[in-house]
Amino acid sequence: MANSISNTTIVMPGERVTSIEDLAKSKRVILGPGLRRLDDTVVASKAGPLRHKDPNTFWVDNYQRRYVPARGDLVLGLVKAKAGDLYRVDIGSADTASISFLAFEAATKKNRPDLNPGDLIYARVLNASADIEPELVCVNSNGKRGKLGVLSDGFFFKCSLNLGRVLLRENCPALTAFTRQLPYEIAVGVNGRIWLKARSMRETMALSNSILSLEQTNYSQIDRICGDLGEVLQG
Repeated sequence: MANSISNTTIVMPGERVTSIEDLAKSKRVILGPGLRRLDDTVVASKAGPLRHKDPNTFWVDNYQRRYVPARGDLVLGLVKAKAGDLYRVDIGSADTASISFLAFEAATKKNRPDLNPGDLIYARVLNASADIEPELVCVNSNGKRGKLGVLSDGFFFKCSLNLGRVLLRENCPALTAFTRQLPYEIAVGVNGRIWLKARSMRETMALSNSILSLEQTNYSQIDRICGDLGEVLQG
């Protein structure tokens, strides 16, 4: 059993994570990919390091190829079709996700979002389980969009699921370092998708290549990657 939480805790499929069970007795706990709740127990469904994000979010880092939706995940999705009051959205999972036209800021029956097949949206997973298709929303608990919603212009590309989670960590050193090189906007999904927009297509492509180079490196090489990016931008 995994009795304590640390950066080196490795869990295996079927293993109970008693440290999370104990915490869940007194606090609200959010389980991400690789963890499942079975009655009063928490069980790992994948092998890998047990990760934790404040205040009480846990998941298992696993180099899987296909994204498995979990409640609360930030994802980038491609609108595939409209079906009644819903839009079908591809988020890279086994099942197509859905989002209601009312799941956008200020949306009403008379003021519906104008979404078309091929549009890219940044959304949060509202519901996800093995029995139902994933449901998305583009607003927070206060009904505001924040950074969510339709993404226009910019450049869309894919990365590994692991890199997506790394980039989404609070105060990610890599993204902070890139900000010192040039201004940009970015939306990262845990489903291994990234939307990026800099001042020009040249800057956008240079930055996207620098981000993808993080797949094969670690934080100790960020300065070198930033130096390479600076040379490209000045060339």
